[in-house]
Amino acid sequence: MSSSPVSIPKTSASDLTTPVFADVLAAAERLKGHAIRTPLLENMALNERTGGRILIKPEVLQRTGSFKFRGAYNAISSLPADAKKRGVIAYSSGNHAQGVAAAAQICGIPARIVMPSDAPAIKVQNTKGYGAEVIPYDRFGENREEIAARICAEYGSYLIAPYDDRRIIAGQGTCGLEIAEQAEALGALPEEVLTCCGGGGLTAGIALALQNRLPDTALTLVEPAGFDDTGRSLGSGSREANDPAARSICDALLSPMPGNLTFQINKSLVTQGVAVSDDEVMDAMAFAFRWLKLVVEPGGAVTLAAVLSGKVATHGRTLAIVLSGGNVDWPRLQEALERA
Repeated sequence: MSSSPVSIPKTSASDLTTPVFADVLAAAERLKGHAIRTPLLENMALNERTGGRILIKPEVLQRTGSFKFRGAYNAISSLPADAKKRGVIAYSSGNHAQGVAAAAQICGIPARIVMPSDAPAIKVQNTKGYGAEVIPYDRFGENREEIAARICAEYGSYLIAPYDDRRIIAGQGTCGLEIAEQAEALGALPEEVLTCCGGGGLTAGIALALQNRLPDTALTLVEPAGFDDTGRSLGSGSREANDPAARSICDALLSPMPGNLTFQINKSLVTQGVAVSDDEVMDAMAFAFRWLKLVVEPGGAVTLAAVLSGKVATHGRTLAIVLSGGNVDWPRLQEALERA
């Protein structure tokens, strides 16, 4: 895989600056009428299993089946007119791809998405269904940033980064804003919020929201074993990379290392990071299907895996967990159910 530096065109440098809470509030206004305000649910079977009170934020019910639509629409809808005319490009294993494709379709602009050839078929099909052109690549032998750079140069497209973008982070932060508002309405303020973490955009956005709305609430990020780069980075104080030989079924969370913007936020606002195994993830997917009546993809189930496996203390406590996505191919879900 090439490691040569890549320069990808941007319309302006504003998207590379660190977002603040005001950006999250602006994103919430922009998303009204477009993103779904997903509920905050509670399940007795989960509470009994964990000995605590677990509030579930099911972003599997979000438009395109994951939280990624929030950031994608916030970024694309706020582009200047000249950038919209040239269209957008993104690289993604699937959920960001679908979010960008759907947001671009709503805004009436073309989208091209660089996706790994081993991405779940449902994610590729859905991305194409939203009208985007899909450019496949080998995630273990090619560099997606270089491919995107060539397309940017050819078409003058605007890159919608998967996580290291001010507007992406702010859009994802609306999920945390809703958790705070909904928990307050329930009279059940969580002691801890758990979120999945790949590049760190959702974590960073939720961190900004909690810092301002639930400042006494801890924030724990959950990663797949072998891809615990942000957790390790929190310990060392600098961005750590994953072993290129590492593998996981959590295709949505396989970023090579934390983002620059996201880590600047997460290193000061995240309480801890924990890692869960593929087996624990599979068990969580089966539990969600059987007891929560929700279809959750591997990367979206890591927070549930953390509470079910005891990686995070739950007894006598109130926690909120984000189930971040539900775009899973049937064979993978069937495998999880058969294991259970």
